[in-house]
Amino acid sequence: MTAEREFSDELEDWLRADTPKTLGDLGDAFKEKSFAVTILLLMFLPALPLPTGGITHVFEVITIFVALQMVLGRRTIWLPRRWKKRELGATITGKAVPFIIRRVRWFEKFSRPRLAQLFRQREFIRVVGLIIIGLTAAAAIAPPFSGLDTLPALGVVAIALAIILEDAVVLGIGVLIGTGGVVLIVTIGAALARLIRDRF
Repeated sequence: MTAEREFSDELEDWLRADTPKTLGDLGDAFKEKSFAVTILLLMFLPALPLPTGGITHVFEVITIFVALQMVLGRRTIWLPRRWKKRELGATITGKAVPFIIRRVRWFEKFSRPRLAQLFRQREFIRVVGLIIIGLTAAAAIAPPFSGLDTLPALGVVAIALAIILEDAVVLGIGVLIGTGGVVLIVTIGAALARLIRDRF
């Protein structure tokens, strides 16, 4: 990716290119940003307040696997061959990615590199990877069909976008959104547990 071009343009070029739309192709196309781009696309669907029939858990597992490699300090994503060849599907490439491109363009109007040097430090990225793992795990354990997974997932999306844009303000917003979601899950989960205990 070149510094002169916006990320949204790079993503649009990838979408329009006559190449396979797989997780492996995504990593090859975005090189040093491949971790953040992969996580952004994987967690976008869980971040939508829509019933998904459990498919989001597959994306969350892959996201945790990718973020774990960030924590371990890998520079490129390693995926099992089965995952690497997994097609992203028409829903993601036909609807989700164009929607993401529009939202990213909106962010690009207001975002600028802030504390960009942090995003180039491996130790900092490892910490960010741990945060992504925590928020993704919270989204995965949220009660099904409750909508409580939306905020932690949205936090992860914002964090991934912050890495791509190298913007510490967007990172802070993502952490706040995700943390708020975790607090909701814990609070409502505790309330439900008390209700079940009192009734039974």
